[in-house]
Amino acid sequence: METGKKFSLELPLKVILTEDGTSYFISNNKKLTHFRLADNVEEVGISLNPFSPQTIQNMIMKDFISKIEISMAEFVSVRQSVMDLSKLIVFSILYKQFDRSLYAEIIKCDCVAKYNRANPKNLIDENTKRSSSQLRPIIEKGRSRIKLIKDVILKPVREAIVSNRDYSPQERNTYLLMVEKFLDRLSLMNWYVIMLFFQKDGFEKINIAIRHLLQEYMEKSRVADDISLLIMELVTNSENNNLKKAADTLYNGVEDTNAMLYDPEIREKLFAELKKKGKLVTLSWKLGGGSTAIGKQGRLQIILYNKSAEFQEMKENIADKMATDTKKRTIVDFYRELPDGEEGLGMMYFSYLDESCKKVNVKFESIVNQLSSNDLTVINLIFNF
Repeated sequence: METGKKFSLELPLKVILTEDGTSYFISNNKKLTHFRLADNVEEVGISLNPFSPQTIQNMIMKDFISKIEISMAEFVSVRQSVMDLSKLIVFSILYKQFDRSLYAEIIKCDCVAKYNRANPKNLIDENTKRSSSQLRPIIEKGRSRIKLIKDVILKPVREAIVSNRDYSPQERNTYLLMVEKFLDRLSLMNWYVIMLFFQKDGFEKINIAIRHLLQEYMEKSRVADDISLLIMELVTNSENNNLKKAADTLYNGVEDTNAMLYDPEIREKLFAELKKKGKLVTLSWKLGGGSTAIGKQGRLQIILYNKSAEFQEMKENIADKMATDTKKRTIVDFYRELPDGEEGLGMMYFSYLDESCKKVNVKFESIVNQLSSNDLTVINLIFNF
């Protein structure tokens, strides 16, 4: 997980559980909460604030979480925490997708086909199921062997990263750590199969598949920063719109209410008014479809709900910005070049993110809808990793 800086994060999370997650918490006598979410749907889950990033990642890796939601009037003061959470979620999905993709590649290898012909009662294929209780003792016993295998796999990968002159020193360090984490988070089943064929005829094809996928997912990981930046800009845009409307209402008749928004005391008063009236911005991450949802395991839907946004204007802005030519700069470059206090340009991030996703084969689409039942403007960002 590439958030890295804090042991815990302080955000008011509503964590919605999958069936597996619900069963786990109930079996461990943990109290669950019923939530009414921004889309007016009632769900079951837990509240967390503060929370450990590692706990959230572990729950995602075990398919315990279906959705995470935050509702606040003011996000700017927790900007870094929101971005860290966003990157945490994206990396968790990438780790899971890497694991699934690798298993799919391994079972195509000739050595596995040969093994299956010789062991028809113990096939290794897409239908193979081994429980954790069966696999964990084998993996624990083979820890020293796994360390050796990791070194064999990663040696040329590390050398390629270090010698790549296109990477900055920071990028080299990030990628060196990242490839380790992708292997550390492999499932017990993948490690069982890798151990089974290590140093046997045909293992080199498995090794090549692992290295190829490591390179592919290193590239995909680049969009994690882009996604977090776009989310924060959309949230900030919604927050500022709400503030302006609240100022126009509370200070009706004042010529320049925009200038008032820079006064800390006035901002605090406006945020209190927004909370009182329930004019909150809600950010939601909807994760895949669980381990059994075929074709949707690598799906991430990020949803922004805002009651005060102007629906048609927002929809047209997003359509216009998605068409912008962005081949010369990345979203991160663009973000760094923005002058302090510049407004409105956050919408341009859509086109930068779209270009970034295309380069690394991540499918991305954005949809703006309006829920007439409760006057919500809803921005959907949908990613398939």
